Amino acid sequence: MSKEWNWHPNLPLDDAHPFSLSPLRTWCWFRRSWLSFSTVIVWFSLGVVSWLYLLPEMGRMVTFQADWIVQIFAKNFFLLCLSAGGLYSYFYILRQQDHQRRFERRELARSNRVFMFNDQVKDNMFWSLASGVTIWSAYEVVYFWAFANGYVPGVTFSDNPVWFVLWFPLISLWGSFHFYWIHRFIHWPPVYKAVHALHHRNIIINPWSGISMHPIEHILYFSNILIHFVVASHPLHVLYHMFFQGIGPSTSHSGYESLLVNDKSQIGFGDFFHQLHHRFFECNYGTFEMPLDRWFGTYCDGTQESMEKIRERKRLMHV
Repeated sequence: MSKEWNWHPNLPLDDAHPFSLSPLRTWCWFRRSWLSFSTVIVWFSLGVVSWLYLLPEMGRMVTFQADWIVQIFAKNFFLLCLSAGGLYSYFYILRQQDHQRRFERRELARSNRVFMFNDQVKDNMFWSLASGVTIWSAYEVVYFWAFANGYVPGVTFSDNPVWFVLWFPLISLWGSFHFYWIHRFIHWPPVYKAVHALHHRNIIINPWSGISMHPIEHILYFSNILIHFVVASHPLHVLYHMFFQGIGPSTSHSGYESLLVNDKSQIGFGDFFHQLHHRFFECNYGTFEMPLDRWFGTYCDGTQESMEKIRERKRLMHV
């Protein structure tokens, strides 16, 4: 176990991703993501529940009206509170796992002037709910209005079952591709200082840190929904996509590798790949699903040798 961390997965990190030259490793990625109890299955399930019970009727969304717009905002606000708030309570208030499978030893910031309200969690909640949910909901409102009016291409399972099903895993890959390039852009020093530094105050992360971002970063981050304005989609695809983007970070930023019940992992959602980014900043800009960091020399696999290379790269960048 490295002295850098309280706990970490086996190193180097598992390199299984959809672009592996090995079909077996590609299959491992697909099975882990879509054929087991994983977070993407949770986001998909939330999408189904929202489509059936929480989304306003399409007929109401033909014109912009305050009632259905507020309903969409309330849906997202409630579900983010349920996810991020539930995980934060489980891990950091009730301490149900104490430090088991927690990456960091250090605690969250309290009485720190760097954060609004002098409190990291309250600061994170403000930016996630006031800015994050508002901009996330605004993208949804515009899309569903356009869909209800027939302004965007649509698809149903009966029309094209192969594309309807295939589009779900492809959305994850598109999100990873988009995130990498947006993330590289906001690490450009002038943009970083004005925008992305707000998110990176969270070196020790928690579920509320996930979409605790500057409003400009929220606009860029959630802009990958625009793909649905040109690629035939169903509202269920969009709901899954936005839960993947909006609620997914509450699990990947939880600070824990997995949720344990009776000391056994029930669902893995911690993201040590991204945890390394929050520790060293100039590495792992994307996600493990899209090997762009490997291709562009910014990949850190968690080994001591890899971390030293990233430290040197960071030093040279800021000379």
